[in-house]
Amino acid sequence: MLLFLFVPTLIAVGTGFVDETGGFTLDTVAALGNPVILNAFANSFGLSALTAVVGAVVGAVACYGLLGAREGGPLRSVVDSLSGVLAQFGGVMLAFAFVATIGIQGLVTVTLRDTFGVDIFADGVWLYELPGLVLPYIYFQVPLMIITFLPALQALNPHWAEANATLGGTRTTYWFRIAFPVLAPSFLGSLLLLFANAFSSYATAAALTSQGSQIVPLQIRSALTSETLLGRENLAGALALGMILVMAVVMSGYSALQSRAERWHR
Repeated sequence: MLLFLFVPTLIAVGTGFVDETGGFTLDTVAALGNPVILNAFANSFGLSALTAVVGAVVGAVACYGLLGAREGGPLRSVVDSLSGVLAQFGGVMLAFAFVATIGIQGLVTVTLRDTFGVDIFADGVWLYELPGLVLPYIYFQVPLMIITFLPALQALNPHWAEANATLGGTRTTYWFRIAFPVLAPSFLGSLLLLFANAFSSYATAAALTSQGSQIVPLQIRSALTSETLLGRENLAGALALGMILVMAVVMSGYSALQSRAERWHR
C-alpha cells in the first residue's frame, strides 16, 4: 500500500504545487480553471456517468435473469467466469478487439458495407473519437456490475416475499415496497463503483482515441509528453489532484452505501 499507492500519489500530487525552479506555487492548480481542462473533466464525467448508468441497468437485468439459473449450474458458472475475465479485459487488448471488429476495416464493418450496403461510419469515424469510447467502456462495465450486484440480489430473503403474499401483497408491491428499497443502496453503490472505474480508465482511451486529449487521463498524458506545450509537466500533478478529489468523493459515497446495504445481509 505504501510503496505502490501512497508514495506515487504523494509524488504525483506534490508536483502540482511546484514550479519549474522547484519552488512552491499555486499557479499550476489554478490552471484547473482553464476552459480546456474544465471541458476534459466534463467529458470524463459525461462518459463515466453514461457508461455507468447503461452498465448498471443492463447488468442488473442480467443479474435478475440469472436468479432463475441453478447456483453452481453450467449457466451460472459460465457467466461468473466470463464476468470475472471481461471485467478486467481492458486496455490495448480491448481497443484492438474493437478496431479489428468495427474499425474502418474491421470484420463487421466490411461485412455490413460490402454485403448489406450499410456504412456505420457514413457520418464520420466516431470509433476513434470520444463517442467511440462508450461501447468499449460498457463492454467491461456490464460484467463488473454482474460481479458486484448479483450477491445483493441473491441475499434477498425469500421469507419477505412469502410475508408479502400472506398479507395480500402483489409482485408489484413486493418489488416496489420491499425489494427495491432494500436493493437501492447496493445498486447505487455499484453505480458509483462503475463511475469510478470508467473515470479512472486510461489505456483503452489512449489506444483507441487517436486525436486530442478529450478526457482527464489523456490530458495528464499530454501534459507529460507534449512537444508543443513545454514546461507544463507539473500540470499533470494538478490534474491528478483533481482526479483524486473526485475519486475520494465517489468512493466515500460507495463505502457509505455498502455499509448501509450490508445491514440487510446479516
